[in-house]
Amino acid sequence: MNVYVCVGSSCHLKGSYKIIELMKENIEKNNLEDKVSLSAAFCLGKCTTGVTIKVDDEIVCGVSPENFSEIFRKYIIERV
Repeated sequence: MNVYVCVGSSCHLKGSYKIIELMKENIEKNNLEDKVSLSAAFCLGKCTTGVTIKVDDEIVCGVSPENFSEIFRKYIIERV
């Protein structure tokens, strides 16, 4: 599974660095290092709804520390 976190200007200002840190922590905590590839993406084209992530070919917008756990469970844990 490939996961990309947008680090373009808009997403950066909306906290993409925190989302990257949460991704790293949760991938490790769930022992998914060999199943999930985490990368940064310059822009995923959803600048007004960031932070945006891409899980394989699916775009997920509006990721925040507050909804991160639910998104991680739904788009990563349940699909691995």
